[in-house]
Amino acid sequence: MRPVRLNRALLLEAPLRAPDGAGGFARGWLARGTLWARVEARSGRDLDGLGAALSRVLLRITIRAAPPGSSMRPAPEQRFREGGRIYAIRAVRELDRDGKYLVCEAEEEVAR
Repeated sequence: MRPVRLNRALLLEAPLRAPDGAGGFARGWLARGTLWARVEARSGRDLDGLGAALSRVLLRITIRAAPPGSSMRPAPEQRFREGGRIYAIRAVRELDRDGKYLVCEAEEEVAR
């Protein structure tokens, strides 16, 4: 397998729940670190009628693999951030038999 061209730096973030001091929890995001990636748009569509106009783009994000259990191995419900853009991770799988790369199926929602 040829090497994959990883040309975009993405910040991996994990969901964080912290006590809010009033018996509940505040939600936030914990930065795990920066990963180099290849980002490819797969498909997109407009979502109307929900009170706001949205566009949803499905993405395939390829990164170097990290061992299972590593804090730098993406998982569903985590996300990538690229500047002001957010890519929600929906699924993660190995790209090749050798396990050198991972593919993250993700989506980005943008208000229009």
